[in-house]
Amino acid sequence: MNVFLDTIGCRLNQSEIETYARQFTAAGHVLVSSPSDADLVVINTCSVTAAAASDSRQKIRQAKKAGVEQIVVTGCMSTLAPEEAAKMPGVTAVIPNKTKDTLVPDLLQIEINEFDLEPIARQPVPGSRMRTRAFIKVQDGCDNRCTFCVTTLARGDGRSRSIEQVTADVLAAARSGVQEAVLTGVHLGSWGYDFSTPAHLADLVRHLLKQTEIPRLRISSLEPWDLTAEFFSLWENSRLCRHLHLPLQSGSASVLRRMARKTTPEAYQELVTAARAHIPGVAITTDLIVGFPGETEQEFEENVDFVKELDFAGLHVFTYSPRPGTAAEKMPHQVHNFTRKERSAQLRKIGDQAAQSFWRSYLEKEVEVLWESMRPSGNPGEWQLSGLTDNYLKVHTTASQPIWNQVTPTKLISIENHSLRGEILQYPDTISISGS
Repeated sequence: MNVFLDTIGCRLNQSEIETYARQFTAAGHVLVSSPSDADLVVINTCSVTAAAASDSRQKIRQAKKAGVEQIVVTGCMSTLAPEEAAKMPGVTAVIPNKTKDTLVPDLLQIEINEFDLEPIARQPVPGSRMRTRAFIKVQDGCDNRCTFCVTTLARGDGRSRSIEQVTADVLAAARSGVQEAVLTGVHLGSWGYDFSTPAHLADLVRHLLKQTEIPRLRISSLEPWDLTAEFFSLWENSRLCRHLHLPLQSGSASVLRRMARKTTPEAYQELVTAARAHIPGVAITTDLIVGFPGETEQEFEENVDFVKELDFAGLHVFTYSPRPGTAAEKMPHQVHNFTRKERSAQLRKIGDQAAQSFWRSYLEKEVEVLWESMRPSGNPGEWQLSGLTDNYLKVHTTASQPIWNQVTPTKLISIENHSLRGEILQYPDTISISGS
């Protein structure tokens, strides 16, 4: 059977798709790069924002239009709106989040032994989801009660995977040639809180750096209240990628209180200052929600001033959209949609300027780039490449050798098309394009 796998939303969804890929392959099925070639499509959906829910529905419609006989829907849409998902044309199964970990064996009605997956562990998923990085699921669920968020409703309470399970996944990724492992979770910083003897994410990171030899270890989004200044001493190990995504959501203290966020602008600023003191060259990015219920012009200006002061390397700006079942949906003084969009545009412009400033600081410097995508340039013997530095600078170049999934020293020479153009300074002695 030909299987197409697709996902919308967070890195945790991507990690789950990679697990499905291993399991389907182990069971003898073929992964394909387009729904038009598939007998079965599995879509891991997202409903965190109205836009993500719309994208999820669009993916389902596209699969149906491609003539797929079986469409399986899982993820947050399947949990929050199962009846809507089941009624969509072509959908043959709706798998909620609570049972998604056994999706493949349940669909195929077989047992899959994880130990049998080792020879094919971390095979790249064909199509647009093909990556040189392995997304490692560390925990699921969330115990926070942010008033705007449906994640707790969709994913349930926080629960951590054991240190042995996570280590096994990273080791498998390294054996299969992956250059970078990304630790992911809904509330990643809460890893270990639910153990009988509580642990901290720092314990897991130290263990992985000691017990594995993967060249790069990256930590995805971390809630600021889970961290102390001491946490940043982990970056004394150069294998830990210098990028911190610390969701703030608003630079206004009063808005943060209405959101039920467990931080303040002052505490957040202290954390950022500590991170920069410990990690030279760190890129710090954040999430911001604009137009939250009751957001006044003054509160928005507080947000703008705070964002400018902290000089982020990039912003993810979300226009507030009410999500059914959340406390914020019922709050008074909902901000008009026109105002929300206007404020979002203003903050996105600031974010673009901040990113450009961060990029400019690296011009004419030498960096290490992991080349994540590769395609022929149209000229004989030449490839177009794009990739990432450890501190999440996006770099593109042309190359005379096919160096997908390789790390090379690269000089950054200009800013073009929302990324940095690089010049490769030294090619690897051995070129391997396995999985490309």
